[in-house]
Amino acid sequence: MKPRPTLLVSIAFFVFFSLNSLSTVESDLASERAALVTLRDAVGGRSLLWNLSENPCQWVGVFCDQKNSTVVELRLPAMGFSGQLPVALGNLTSLQTLSLRFNALSGRIPADIGDIISLRNLYLQGNFFSGEIPEFLFKLQNLVRLNLANNNFSGVISPSFNNLTRLDTLYLEGNQLTGSIPDLNLPLDQFNVSFNNLTGRIPQKLSNKPASAFQGTFLCGGPLVSCNGTSNGGDKLSGGAIAGIVIGCVIGFLLILLILIFLCRRKRDKKEVGSKDVEQPRESEVEIPGEKAAGGSGNVSAGQTGAVVKSEAKSSGTKNLVFFGNAVRAFDLEDLLKASAEVLGKGTFGTAYKATLDVGMVVAVKRLKEVTVPEKEFREKIEVVGNMNHENLVPLRAYYYSRDEKLLVHDYMPMGSLSALLHGNKGSGRTPLNWETRSGIALGAARGIAYIHSQGPANSHGNIKSSNILLTTSFEARVSDFGLAHLAGPTPTPNRIDGYRAPEVTDARKVSQKADVYSFGILLLELLTGKAPTHTQLNDEGVDLPRWVQSVVREEWSAEVFDPELLRYQTVEEDMVQLLQLASDCTAQYPDNRPSMSEVRSRMEDLCRSSSQEHDIIDDKSS
Repeated sequence: MKPRPTLLVSIAFFVFFSLNSLSTVESDLASERAALVTLRDAVGGRSLLWNLSENPCQWVGVFCDQKNSTVVELRLPAMGFSGQLPVALGNLTSLQTLSLRFNALSGRIPADIGDIISLRNLYLQGNFFSGEIPEFLFKLQNLVRLNLANNNFSGVISPSFNNLTRLDTLYLEGNQLTGSIPDLNLPLDQFNVSFNNLTGRIPQKLSNKPASAFQGTFLCGGPLVSCNGTSNGGDKLSGGAIAGIVIGCVIGFLLILLILIFLCRRKRDKKEVGSKDVEQPRESEVEIPGEKAAGGSGNVSAGQTGAVVKSEAKSSGTKNLVFFGNAVRAFDLEDLLKASAEVLGKGTFGTAYKATLDVGMVVAVKRLKEVTVPEKEFREKIEVVGNMNHENLVPLRAYYYSRDEKLLVHDYMPMGSLSALLHGNKGSGRTPLNWETRSGIALGAARGIAYIHSQGPANSHGNIKSSNILLTTSFEARVSDFGLAHLAGPTPTPNRIDGYRAPEVTDARKVSQKADVYSFGILLLELLTGKAPTHTQLNDEGVDLPRWVQSVVREEWSAEVFDPELLRYQTVEEDMVQLLQLASDCTAQYPDNRPSMSEVRSRMEDLCRSSSQEHDIIDDKSS
């Protein structure tokens, strides 16, 4: 029996629409993939590590629907992004959540974001966006949560916010907004406009919000002081009261001025006494002895600024800087030797300086010490270092070799080291280092070290510690000093890296990849505990981190292990425990029991990938 024509037609239509639907899905995802690649190319950061051969739904921070047919969430907090957002995200037409918080994005928000009508949650806090709050945002009528805090937005708070009838959370604090707050007829559960230049009366519908939502402004009315100058709405202040306030302000200003003058004089006197009575250590001076033809001699004391070398003779041309690859040759040895310099610090293999060239460029220069290998071997080994290219490594731009001096030229990292960030400024003015920043730095460092190991079984870092993890302005990790251990001479006595050194290492020049893993495990423990790992025999301040952690967690996973600064982030305790377990695996006594750096990197990527969505869901409710 032949099928009836109507049945054949139905089957044909079904096949046609199925194929057409599949083609449409693939086309939509391809368009969204192109938009994400455009974002990656524009802002860089850790998105540069996306594997472009994979389905975009597998990329870190990209979340698709159950069918992997369209992107519904883009959660990329603290990814090291910088620069301006491109006009591309509007192609993510099904996007419901966009989180780009805690990056270094600047400029204006691109207008095509206003075309994402499905958008429910928009988190852009902690960037450098500027200009007025764009009107196209008020077209996003499905928006529930909007966080624009801690940027550089200016202008007024528009009454058009009332178009966002579903808005539950509005955070605008820490900007440069002016004018008054309009009457907002919105179901706002969470609201904050503190630390803006706002004036006028707080609308009645917002008077039930806490005073902290308006602090640092010039607003008045409930919950702040009433607009007539009294706390109970009574009469205006008398002329005598106003005069008293003015006189009090003037006296207070004069007192502050006198205190500042006193402190400045005291500081200057201390500096003068120090410069007369204390001889700066010779090791902190920058000199090029024995190279008169390359620029004479000169010095700059630690903590001071001066010329790297006060050149009295021009370079002979026989020795000069050797640049790597396509590095811009914007200066030569003579320019470097004449640059003003400032001591950044002393490390295991030499002293580092910040050098500001006459052309305005700033570079970091490391003056190596105790290099024992002959010139040919030095050049071969430093070529290996210079040819390494990875997002999470401090690139070696050039080097200089002579019989008496060996200089390395790197990119300058303005935020300093992880060690300074973790252990510096422990006073009341310290900004706590949050979990997202710490875990992002740890992941970046893991990727950089794993890359070094991937270049060959003989390649290791050799000196992993928190002072060798440098940071960009967006707190992205850059691993430094890799490969230098192979250039140094033997160390007859224990040195300052003992707290990071694997137990099997007896020669600092011969550090295996598994020994690097041990040192990285110590680094993770340092990030989690906030304690500096120092050999217990050297001083009483440092601790043997692995033993201390084991002694605390032997009975149970105790919160006493973690840095008190992290305990305020209770929602990430499970993630901290997982990272603590990974650190414990890395610091196993026997090298064969430690994971490889590629395994460490993969486990950390999985942890960050799984926790990113969970944390932003919590952020949906609380921020």
